[in-house]
Amino acid sequence: MIHRPRSYRAERLGQTISGDDLESLLESTVAAILAEGVFDWHTPPESNVLRSFLQGLLLVPERDVFIVRAPDDSICGAAVLAHATTRSETYSTSATITAFFIVPYERGKGLGNLLMEAIISRAQAIGAKVLDCRVRETLPDAAALLTSLGFTHWGTHPYFARIGDRTVRGLFFSKLLVPEEKAMQWQPADTPLSTPHHTSERDTLTRKPLTLYPAIDLKGGACVRLRQGEMSEATHYSDNPPAQAKLFEEAGCRHLHIVDLDGAFAGQSANVKAVEGIIANTSLPIQLGGGLRDMKTIERWLEAGVSRVILGSAAVKDPGLVRQAAHAWPGRVIAGIDARQGRVATEGWAEVSELTATDLARRMEDAGVAGIIFTEITRDGMLEGLDIDQTVALARHVSIPVIASGGVGTLEHLRALRQAADSTPGITGVIVGRALYDGRINLPEALNILEGSC
Repeated sequence: MIHRPRSYRAERLGQTISGDDLESLLESTVAAILAEGVFDWHTPPESNVLRSFLQGLLLVPERDVFIVRAPDDSICGAAVLAHATTRSETYSTSATITAFFIVPYERGKGLGNLLMEAIISRAQAIGAKVLDCRVRETLPDAAALLTSLGFTHWGTHPYFARIGDRTVRGLFFSKLLVPEEKAMQWQPADTPLSTPHHTSERDTLTRKPLTLYPAIDLKGGACVRLRQGEMSEATHYSDNPPAQAKLFEEAGCRHLHIVDLDGAFAGQSANVKAVEGIIANTSLPIQLGGGLRDMKTIERWLEAGVSRVILGSAAVKDPGLVRQAAHAWPGRVIAGIDARQGRVATEGWAEVSELTATDLARRMEDAGVAGIIFTEITRDGMLEGLDIDQTVALARHVSIPVIASGGVGTLEHLRALRQAADSTPGITGVIVGRALYDGRINLPEALNILEGSC
């Protein structure tokens, strides 16, 4: 049996951290990254990026940061527990360890057990009934620790991480924190995923508002809309994107959704002049996607006045970039998950991967993105209605906001989403494109249905 000095102790940090503790945490995190990687970094990022990430992590309500202090009060280990604070009761019953390390020079003293005991105690205190953890197969000591503490290895992901040019598998572990018979009481088997219900006009006064994001898709400097993501199926609507943005602002919208279609296919920003014109011509917050594949481009647009960037193909092909950007600009990076019948598509929807939308959403949540835009490509531009079932299922598997997209053609489609959002708090908005340009949807009426938040 390993005996540890009594002076080593584990504790949960609050929302602030002293300067000395921050520097100590930075030092220990860099040591862990160099030893085996942590927070999906295998080489240490710039110190200001890591510092911003750690400080931002403390401000996220759904994350608890734990540390281990050495006898001299320096920090020699840390872990992060992710849990739900606003999700439905069904999903608030689970918590996940998203990061865990003890610095190499303090191992062999039982500190991993000390840190894990604090995590388990916290998970039980917040009502979690199961505790999940995912580790790379290259970390046998971590897998052994989990097994010794009663975790069950229930699955293996064949493409969990990329280290250099090597693909590494991931091991999925879970531990029940309550007796099995209580775990089976989470939700009756016949409980539907979504329970439709009607509300009175008075009830709507307290309903959570949904945000309507009018879409401006750019191709060759003009506003267009595609059908099912096909560039050859583009309908031209306006040669003046800045003027179109202004019209949306004057109609009462409070946000804009812009996609550089040429950039999405080319892998780099292409409609630069049009986007710059929109930024200059409106005061609305803008979320921009399409061709954002490196930190320099992301920084360029955030500094130019874009409120949030949308990372789509990078979410699948370069998750390290997503994590780095989310750490560098907390709250300003969202993931665009575009799927064909549940399978994620990339490169402007030209390629379809084997990754499911739900799996990618969970990875993006762990990476620290501020939200997810979910689009079912087969419905996009078809005006036949959103894929509400997929959207609801996705929103119930993550704790970050989900914006619905693809297929809105009538006010009834918005009412259906409004009803689904009433029972699924994670759905926070919807993107509407072709139906606005074609006049199929009256914008003031749409805003009224979504309760005045656009």
